[in-house]
Amino acid sequence: MHRTITIHEEARTLTDAGSLADDALIAEVLELRAEVEQLSKALESRAVIDQARGMVMALASCSGEKAWGLLVDVSQHRNVKLRDVAAALVGSMEGEVLPDTLQRALRDAFRRLHAADRL
Repeated sequence: MHRTITIHEEARTLTDAGSLADDALIAEVLELRAEVEQLSKALESRAVIDQARGMVMALASCSGEKAWGLLVDVSQHRNVKLRDVAAALVGSMEGEVLPDTLQRALRDAFRRLHAADRL
């Protein structure tokens, strides 16, 4: 038997297909917005990390690579995100108080860096 499709049924089918496409498009837009937000945060973090790296280079008279290693070392030894270590260091130059734990960690890292240079 052949079934006749009414105009309303066809319209509903097209609307449902359109809804699926719209849902997929909305999901893609939301995913892209989240990605853009993550990239923006990464760029902001990178700028602060680069500032802190420059500060370490100036303070320790060392290369960018060694300054990077020092910041990573502090981050890992204190279990603090690298961007947070960098932000605290940069903030200290702007009058913010550097937490005692980071002061000690940085001092220890500078000592290790200078000891390694003497070897």
